[in-house]
Amino acid sequence: MQPRTPESLLRRLRRALALSACLLLAACATRYADEAKQAIELPQFPAPPADGAIFHTGYSAGLFDNPTARNVGDTVTVILQEATSAQKSSQTDTAKTTKDSLAAPTVLGNQVTIHGTPILSGSLNNANSFSGSGDSKQSDSLVGDITVTVARRLQNGNLLVRGEKFVDINQGSEYVRLEGIIRPIDISSENTIPSSEVADARIAYGEKGALNDANRAGLLSRFFNSPWMPF
Repeated sequence: MQPRTPESLLRRLRRALALSACLLLAACATRYADEAKQAIELPQFPAPPADGAIFHTGYSAGLFDNPTARNVGDTVTVILQEATSAQKSSQTDTAKTTKDSLAAPTVLGNQVTIHGTPILSGSLNNANSFSGSGDSKQSDSLVGDITVTVARRLQNGNLLVRGEKFVDINQGSEYVRLEGIIRPIDISSENTIPSSEVADARIAYGEKGALNDANRAGLLSRFFNSPWMPF
């Protein structure tokens, strides 16, 4: 068996790194594809109560009520009007100066010297300062609408709604998912409700395609810009 040379070890290392990079890229692509294709859990529609009568509890409507969502399986349109803005800044300045001196002592009226130079005197002079500042700004906006389905009616009458919408445009696809709790009293006569009145809202928006890939940094760029890098 021939001994392994440094060149052969280097070639093996390069092959291992290339294989690891390919596996990592494949895993990332699969993860993003799964996120885009992941579907929310569909509600289970209960069967009408078989009580043998014309009137069914929970399926009645007043004579002057608007036909809005109130039962499991009904739909309601959520008007997306999300806008957030945050700003933070900080600044720190510190300074410190230290000065001290030590006079040469005298022994029998004379200073201790070597060849006429005092050796027991000294002085200290130190100064340091620090200045740091930071500024962070972020703003997001999401405008549109999505029609969701009532998945559950809570004991207090509130409605748990879920829904998603996929749109394929030219060389990309976009999706919007929404889940939250709404009050039937907040639903307008047009069977709509603003997203600001959805409690415990979970809104997800994403896209996939050539345009999204072009705006995404490469694997090595994301690695060197990650917080794991010590530099």
